[in-house]
Amino acid sequence: MVQKRDEALAKNQRRVMAQLLEAGKVDSAVIRVENIIRSDIISELHEILELYCELLLARAGLLEAPTCDPGLEEAVKSIIYAAPKTEIKELHSVRVLLAEKFGKEFVLHATENTDGKVSEKVVKKLSVTPPKPELVTGYLEEIAKAYGVNWPRKTHEDLGEPPDFLGDDDDENPSGGQAQKNLEAPILSGDLDDDEVEARAELSKATPPKSFGPASPLHVNPPSPSTDNIHPKVTLNSRELKPIKKVAPVTPSKKAPESKGSIADGIPDVDELAKRFAALKR
Repeated sequence: MVQKRDEALAKNQRRVMAQLLEAGKVDSAVIRVENIIRSDIISELHEILELYCELLLARAGLLEAPTCDPGLEEAVKSIIYAAPKTEIKELHSVRVLLAEKFGKEFVLHATENTDGKVSEKVVKKLSVTPPKPELVTGYLEEIAKAYGVNWPRKTHEDLGEPPDFLGDDDDENPSGGQAQKNLEAPILSGDLDDDEVEARAELSKATPPKSFGPASPLHVNPPSPSTDNIHPKVTLNSRELKPIKKVAPVTPSKKAPESKGSIADGIPDVDELAKRFAALKR
């Protein structure tokens, strides 16, 4: 319930951040975005504590021992350490039960983290240090991208787009169709010499590169952004994406007689192909 409430509040706050960026009030957005970052950190802390509670529930039989099992020590001490710093009442009740089970000295070590058994992620999430400038800038960039706001301000040259020409559709700047006709005109009119005509003919017969055409159907979604990694990326080994080639078994066959056909091309005749096919079938 707390996570759903925080998500709804964060969504409204992000919308306000986008409006501030669009209005050019960057300084105000930089200050207010820290509240969103802190809310996300607390939500990530709740998810970690939820996993620890599920671990205790799955290994409830180990809690019957008089001392804390080493496999549960991190979960138990992390809950005891973080429960007073959260607003979830159920965690407070769990902390009281664990304190009654393992004693005051155990709780004291967990609260002060003297033995370092508390999860480093929990300690980091509960620290009160201000967010780094890189994290603040990354949050603002992601919010601007999600709501379609041009921030940081980018021109057409930065985006790699040609500037818009309005009312300049004249002979000096022809459209796509007219430009294609202009390219084809020298060939049709015979203004090109023989070498250029032959070069263009060979270019039209050239085989397109393998990268031309539809992309690979394999698509991997990047992980969700977090306060630890605001710009997650997927990096895969290129060898993992290559399909495994099946090697056909090689069967010994008699050497086919050389074809006495055309010297220009080395294409075998029909009889030779039939012999090869029969050898493959054997």
